[in-house]
Amino acid sequence: MVMNLIWFTKIAITTVYLGRLGELQLAGGTLGFTFANVTGFSVLTGLCGAMEPICGQAFGAKNYRLLHKTLLMATLLLLVTTIPISLLWLKVDKILIYFGQDRDISIVAKNYLMYLLPDLFATSFLCPIKAYLSSQSITIPIMFSSALALAFHLPLNIFLSKVKGLQGVSMAIWITDVILVILLVLYMLVTERKKGTSWKEGGLLWDQKLRDWVRLLKLAGPCCLTTCLEWWCIEVLVLLTGRLPNAKQAVSVLAVVLNFDYLLYSIMLSLAISVSTRVSNELGANQAVQAYQSAYVSLGVSVLCGCIGGSVMVSVRGIWGSLFSHNKEVLRSVKKMMLIMAISEVVNFPLAVGGGIVRGTARPWLAMYANLSGFYFLALPLGVVLAFKVGLRLSGLLLGFLVGMIACLILLLVFVMRINWVEEADKANQLACDDVKEVGNTTTDIEAIDNNKV
Repeated sequence: MVMNLIWFTKIAITTVYLGRLGELQLAGGTLGFTFANVTGFSVLTGLCGAMEPICGQAFGAKNYRLLHKTLLMATLLLLVTTIPISLLWLKVDKILIYFGQDRDISIVAKNYLMYLLPDLFATSFLCPIKAYLSSQSITIPIMFSSALALAFHLPLNIFLSKVKGLQGVSMAIWITDVILVILLVLYMLVTERKKGTSWKEGGLLWDQKLRDWVRLLKLAGPCCLTTCLEWWCIEVLVLLTGRLPNAKQAVSVLAVVLNFDYLLYSIMLSLAISVSTRVSNELGANQAVQAYQSAYVSLGVSVLCGCIGGSVMVSVRGIWGSLFSHNKEVLRSVKKMMLIMAISEVVNFPLAVGGGIVRGTARPWLAMYANLSGFYFLALPLGVVLAFKVGLRLSGLLLGFLVGMIACLILLLVFVMRINWVEEADKANQLACDDVKEVGNTTTDIEAIDNNKV
């Protein structure tokens, strides 16, 4: 949770220094960063989600070769994916203008993204390394490394924003991420040398079979689509809010409410990653009962956290809006909308943890089906009807999304309850054992060839 809160703090610092440069730079930089999230970072983060079940189960089975090999393959996959994303970013101004965005803001957004391009390559290393360490329940080093990188982020923004302006604020983001990558790589080199874990253990690390890539891509596709569906849904909500009759006020209210939601999201994300790690570790160790217990205990904790988060949102709704605006109409609407969002948080917490459970069982497509059905087939159409046809405006959009969340949660819980934990443990154990047998046969063949030469 601390690690994720540090990440949100980095975004807040970036936003502050964009605001200091002027209204145009803030609008263009924010639009550019939104485009980067939708088309770039959501895709890379989603693809990397395939590492959670594979690495978690491999670590549970103590198959370190599969663990190392997956880290290498995921990094290569993300690096290749950055190529089409980079080409898309080069055309960002034309794309934004085509979809009706202001020309000046679009040009600023392109300028911002051009200096953010190196962050794609930094993220291609950062995401796999964090997933690799998290799958082994190694979280404290990531937290301290993130805090140290954040300590560099503030002076970098102060210096580069004065020297390079908008480009400097953009550069500070990827420089901070590169520092974090370096810190985590140094930690891995030192600790794994102490543990005596060889990266060539059991055979050649570069000896990937076609089936290894097929297995990774089969998981990476649904993980990527699930993450993108979640991230894009919020962006669609913002776009729909911009088409309401009182668009300016509605967007301001939604922005204030979502800022609190983002804080709670850091806790949801932490719980989801934790349960994915616990479930995959236990399945890899062929411990079906412990995997089942981890899943259902995590669901119980998520409901409790959702109730606490919703209660906190209700209790601060009178003062939260005043931190962002002094407009009485905006403050009144914020108080009303935060009541609806508070109920959504109670649903959203177990929804996020349910997604973590199915990822841990290497079945991420279940979360994809739930998200697609709940958000896109129900929440968006219902929200549009309530907002524009019935006339509930922003309340209608949020109520539509609440109903979609509930439907999504029900579907996901049905999927989780139907999981055969003994069968999943056998599959995970078989996966690790097959890889070990393959390694053993390869090693024996190499030794035989060497003996014949002698």
